[in-house]
Amino acid sequence: MFDQLAIPSPKQNRSSRVGWDAFFPYYAGYPPSFASALISSARLDSSAVVLDPWNGSGTTTQVASKLGFRSIGCDINPVMVVVSRARCLSPADGDSIEPLAGKVVEQATAASQGVDDDDPLLGWFDRGSVESIRCIEISIREHLLGAWTLRPDGTHFECMSSLAATFYVALFLTCRSLVSTFQSSNPTWLRRRKADEAQIVIERAAIVSAFGHYLDAMSNQLVAGCLEPTLELREPGTIDIHLADSTKLVLPEESVDFVLTSPPYCTRIDYTAATRIELAVIAPLLETSPRELSRQMIGSTRVPVEEIVPDPKWGETCNRFLVSVRSHKSKASSGYYLNTHLDYFAKLASSLDRIKRVMKRGGRVILVVQDSYYKEVHNDLPAIVSEMATLNGLCLLGAKEFRLARSMSGVNPYTRVYKRQPGAVEAVLGFERL
Repeated sequence: MFDQLAIPSPKQNRSSRVGWDAFFPYYAGYPPSFASALISSARLDSSAVVLDPWNGSGTTTQVASKLGFRSIGCDINPVMVVVSRARCLSPADGDSIEPLAGKVVEQATAASQGVDDDDPLLGWFDRGSVESIRCIEISIREHLLGAWTLRPDGTHFECMSSLAATFYVALFLTCRSLVSTFQSSNPTWLRRRKADEAQIVIERAAIVSAFGHYLDAMSNQLVAGCLEPTLELREPGTIDIHLADSTKLVLPEESVDFVLTSPPYCTRIDYTAATRIELAVIAPLLETSPRELSRQMIGSTRVPVEEIVPDPKWGETCNRFLVSVRSHKSKASSGYYLNTHLDYFAKLASSLDRIKRVMKRGGRVILVVQDSYYKEVHNDLPAIVSEMATLNGLCLLGAKEFRLARSMSGVNPYTRVYKRQPGAVEAVLGFERL
């Protein structure tokens, strides 16, 4: 069954981000072409439900919907819920962006707004620039968010319309372009402004103009998509995007036919840092601080609050790796680094258990994972995930490996002092729930 799947390389390629997808330049495990080839070859029933429990920017959900399947995406980061909901916007709605943009811009241009001293945007911009950005965000909120999204108990991001999410993405892109000088050597990470660095000062007219430019470009791209001829007409499947923790999936048990996803790699990437400016933009809508959000994520760089003990159900490879981390001679190996790795594997095991529970019997799970290193110690994540998933009730169907010349961990120049093989192995693992 695994051998029947079409599995091209899952390597993300910037050249694949064209057209509508170019407006969603967020870190992703694989490109749409990979998801399309794999799902198309899976021979799913027309009523099948496709799930991505680490949905990110929504590649799996978008592709599955285009292929006619109902898709469900879950992500713990509110920014990625907004992004993936925007990515689902129907081309038929492209013509609605321009008139709404006029109303949003008109109010934002004329409005005045106080700036709180703890506004996170002050980490990059001066007060005047922050006021301009806040006026746009408030205008979006007042024109496009209703009582179904903004409830007394907080913001329900899963209820935000794709049209409203598109306006937020345009504001994300605007702010990201303005803080481009703070991009670090790690392409997923945006650093904060240092105390001795000047704040960014931008006139309101320039901010509003950039915001309008992105909305105009997005509208044009959607309208162009309506005019493109298609070889196959297929009714798109429904898409449900949820703000949810993968360790606590609340979907009905045995309700999912197919999972295609890429769990966060064990490479110490702080995914909240990757969306730092976006989290600052939607700060008035958030119930959880970025710091607490970071702690909740798989791969958190923060030490867990509670003590975690290695579990035999994590598998022999995982536990041998943890012993190597604990006994490593480098500073903090037996403390900070051991604890953050324990946190990662505990959350990964809980997530795999939840995925197994929501899968129908006979349902398949496809995971894209990448190996890494702690210092010179090999972290064979494909082997670890294979053992862990098997011990959590999934049957391994097969694996296909791809050698990458470069890896995210290789971006750090300090890693060159350790003797280890360059690049990384990215593996596509297939499982079935019996």
